[in-house]
Amino acid sequence: MARVLFINGGSEGHINPTVGVVQELIARGEEVVYFTIEAYRERMEKTGATVRTFDGQKFIKAFISGGRNYLLERVNGLLLTADIVIPSVLEQIKGEHFDYIIHDSMFGCGRLLAQILQLPAINSCTSFAQTKESFDQELEPFFNETHPEIVKPIQDHFHSLTKIVKEKYDVEIVSPYEVFCNPAPLTIVYTTKDFQPFGETFDQSYKFVGPSISTRYTQEYFDFTALKGNSPIYISLGTVLNQSIDFYKLCFEALGNTDHTVVMSIGDKVHISDLGEVPKNFIVKSYVPQMDVLTFTKLFITHGGMNSTNEALYYGVPLVVIPLSADQPIIARQVANIGAGVALQMQSLTPSLLRETVEHVLNHPSFQIAAAKSSESFQSSGGYRQAVDEIFELKRQYHI
Repeated sequence: MARVLFINGGSEGHINPTVGVVQELIARGEEVVYFTIEAYRERMEKTGATVRTFDGQKFIKAFISGGRNYLLERVNGLLLTADIVIPSVLEQIKGEHFDYIIHDSMFGCGRLLAQILQLPAINSCTSFAQTKESFDQELEPFFNETHPEIVKPIQDHFHSLTKIVKEKYDVEIVSPYEVFCNPAPLTIVYTTKDFQPFGETFDQSYKFVGPSISTRYTQEYFDFTALKGNSPIYISLGTVLNQSIDFYKLCFEALGNTDHTVVMSIGDKVHISDLGEVPKNFIVKSYVPQMDVLTFTKLFITHGGMNSTNEALYYGVPLVVIPLSADQPIIARQVANIGAGVALQMQSLTPSLLRETVEHVLNHPSFQIAAAKSSESFQSSGGYRQAVDEIFELKRQYHI
């Protein structure tokens, strides 16, 4: 049995794919100590892991303080979280032995902690993976096209922060890529190489295991009676950016009083009463058990978060993707590229456009065929079990 230190941040999209991985590690005899924010303690404790936390509010405050307008500002934000995460983790594990570390690809200063603790590292990548070359290409316009008066202070801030990290923790940071993507000897990517943009460019240290679909520990009740035999349309904007009252009302106008049964999840930031009269063919809830609903669904209208997209394609559900932020525009393009759905823009969305797009996707079998093809690929990739197989292979290489 080995002891595993798992470092993760605080968002559904980064936590959920790791649930099955942690369960499987423990089932195979590993002991897992899992660091995250307090909101995910109960969920991760149910896997059998020992859960410890760092201050989520301070973490987010530090991250945002780096700036949000440019990629290098977000890199600086991640560096600013070092003094929130690293001292807290080191204090809580003082005197303990760990055999290897698994860290999230974007949050939690995982690569820094791996170097400080001198542990073999595994990178848990819940979005699309990036090589240094692709990341540098993404960063290049900032240096080449942005006014030098904007670039210089942000770049100076990066160099200042890396110098502070070096002085405090004796860890060298060579490039922004190391901070933003946390490269490691093994990177587990929770999608397939076919769905990953430029999948052929990744070396053998990247393992594309497909979606990590496992039991979600939730207590909320949902009555599936109305769905059986109805093949509903499902609408959700995820758990972070789901307070768009205007969008939900637009969906009412587009799809209300049609022959479609529509399930709409609005999150806990909007009250159902805020939406006015709910059409009779709509089932509106603050929360629905997404993976269970997807097994009935004929079409998913989504923001295109990686979790939601992976789960839809896993179950062979075509998509209408309306990206809002982060990597969602890239994910939307990939869905369109493989023919499993259509991408729309929130800014230009109208009830008639949404209704016409929904009918277009539902009435053209090519979308269902492409989604079914992805489902076959996703379900045969191994998911969390394959992820743990790859982790154990790395253990053998390091004689753990």
